[in-house]
Amino acid sequence: MPKSISLVVFALFIASCGESPKKESKGFEVTRKKQVAKTEASSSEIPVDLSNKGIGPITSYAFSADVNMDLVEKGKRIYAGKCTACHLIDRRMIGPALKGIYDRRSPEWVLNILLNTNEMLQKDPVAKALLKEYNNALMINQNLTEDDAKAVAEYLRTL
Repeated sequence: MPKSISLVVFALFIASCGESPKKESKGFEVTRKKQVAKTEASSSEIPVDLSNKGIGPITSYAFSADVNMDLVEKGKRIYAGKCTACHLIDRRMIGPALKGIYDRRSPEWVLNILLNTNEMLQKDPVAKALLKEYNNALMINQNLTEDDAKAVAEYLRTL
């Protein structure tokens, strides 16, 4: 990665890490403590939509009955290396908390946001709402393979 691109990505990351003590939300002030505790699932602006499969290469996906621990380990490594800068497991950060993601999103949607990030953020109504909810902090395309994305999806299943 050229130095200039690395510098821009680093600057955007630092800029998005700032926090304000209060946030205005539909006429009510919410303290930072409540804002941190607020999860994606509790947001009235972002619907729970298990029928939305997103936009991308995955049109149908079903998890096996048993959790594949080899995939979980691979997914955990990928998550630690590529996702933890913006996503915590059980608290919102730059992006939404991922614990219980399959209570809010279909496996296809999760895989498509991992594989087709840019188009999802531009066209998918839920992804667009999440982008707005998280102050337009763009999710950077991590260039995952389909196998990598499925490993991350399997790991998220265990949270």
